[in-house]
Amino acid sequence: MADWSQTHTFLDGEWFEGNRPVLGPRSHAFWLGSSVFDGARAFEGVTPDLDLHCARLNRSAKAMWLKPLKSVEEMLELTREGLKKFKPDAELYIRPTYFAETSGAGAVAQDPESTRFLLTIYETPLPDPSKGVSITRSKMVKPLPSMAPIEAKAGCLYPNNARALLQARADGFDNCVMFDALGNVAETATANLFIAKDGVVKTPVANGAFLNGITRQRVVKLLTGAGDLVVEATLGYADLEQADEIFMAGNFGKVTPVNRIDGRALPLGPMFAKARALYWDFAHSR
Repeated sequence: MADWSQTHTFLDGEWFEGNRPVLGPRSHAFWLGSSVFDGARAFEGVTPDLDLHCARLNRSAKAMWLKPLKSVEEMLELTREGLKKFKPDAELYIRPTYFAETSGAGAVAQDPESTRFLLTIYETPLPDPSKGVSITRSKMVKPLPSMAPIEAKAGCLYPNNARALLQARADGFDNCVMFDALGNVAETATANLFIAKDGVVKTPVANGAFLNGITRQRVVKLLTGAGDLVVEATLGYADLEQADEIFMAGNFGKVTPVNRIDGRALPLGPMFAKARALYWDFAHSR
């Protein structure tokens, strides 16, 4: 059973501890999946790109016809308040969220005026970068932008990723590679992808089939700024199978290596190590 003791949530002007229920059976977010959220991290006393995550939450709200209720600065201030409830060295997940309570006059469309805001912060450790993760090919496909709100970090997008992830785990892998509607590599079920081949780093081009992650964008900028060639390209699964190394960039684990693709073992290579070191330097420089 999950331990909710190290969780603090701000809702309706007050903080409460634990996983207190906040939705009713007729709440639109519970019934029809209209929530949007963002995820940031606090670790080693830093919160890298927290302002960008908060700004994206408000963009996601607009994309889902929800009403942004908090400014970026208000969310930053609430986060600073919430972080004081934890030990200074705690590794935390920071998740601001908007959700709709009612569907208004219609049975399907949410009422933007019913939007509520909450901020939940909880302890969850960063993955051990020395271990890496194994990946395989998924049969699940990312939807087209005309089919789903790809530009938003919306809760309704994640059940398909969860199906892909659970199937991969049932098959003996930690994660999986998902594809766009044309069969090109998009991302893993939980993070954006990078490969390195002959000293060149490549990542799937942000073509609207997946969320162009804040950590992904940061890693591209950091590697490019350090003089490395980073190419945003259309990638097939064969590119991953032939790569010298593969790593992932996402908020939960920041920069995480892939140690196996299908039956082939991969090293924790120099480009992964450089990307992670650059990210940690950036995080602490802020």
